[in-house]
Amino acid sequence: MFGLDPWQFWTIFAVTGFAGFVKGTIGFAMPLIMASAFASLLPPQVALAALILPVLTTNIHQALRQGPAAAVQSIRSYRWHIAMVLAAMTLSAGLARQIPQGLMYALLGLPILGFALWQLAGRPLALPIHHRRRAEIATGIIGGLYGGISGIWGPPLIVLLLSLGAEKREQIRVQGVVFLLGAAGLTVAHLASGILNAQTIPLSAVLCIPAFGGMLAGFALQDRMDAAVFRRWTLILLVVTGLNLVRRALSDWI
Repeated sequence: MFGLDPWQFWTIFAVTGFAGFVKGTIGFAMPLIMASAFASLLPPQVALAALILPVLTTNIHQALRQGPAAAVQSIRSYRWHIAMVLAAMTLSAGLARQIPQGLMYALLGLPILGFALWQLAGRPLALPIHHRRRAEIATGIIGGLYGGISGIWGPPLIVLLLSLGAEKREQIRVQGVVFLLGAAGLTVAHLASGILNAQTIPLSAVLCIPAFGGMLAGFALQDRMDAAVFRRWTLILLVVTGLNLVRRALSDWI
């Protein structure tokens, strides 16, 4: 199946369904979960290619769930972050074969872990509103640089949204819009880099099936979740994400 053993294919199929469920529930973490699991099962470039189309297609649905007008408003509100993600992703995609993965994961995982633990300890970290543009630009550049290399560009945006105290529906919508535009940029960038090609596109396309099934199930849970519970689970998942990225960094170094 797509050059994989049956057990490999069905394992990544199941992982994608679970990643879709988590995404439907809290609005992010699909590429984080898929990249983490796929890295143990597939060659690095195949793992990256496999997650691209599921991430792209599910983000179309998430971004437009509340209508095109709301999505356009989110683009306007977060235009600096979005612009920096796209620009940095385009620049870094060509480095996917060259950057030491361990260093990249450590530099992303440690700040995320620290931020989430700080917030869970009841010590809010709010960005002054007059620094919002600066924060959008910084988080956009960081997310885009990592996104082009690893397919993961969501955590800096989540940190930004939590710091700004975005309302649940707005947070989910903005995540969908930014992730969609980033996923479109990533798709184009890796069509050009050769990572997404005639051999990897069919596998990535098939994985859209479990991704959508899981996401729709997650939406049902998300709609019943209150804002405080939503925020807490988002922070908990950021802790898990940070720990996993640090683990991957250490495994590459040891």
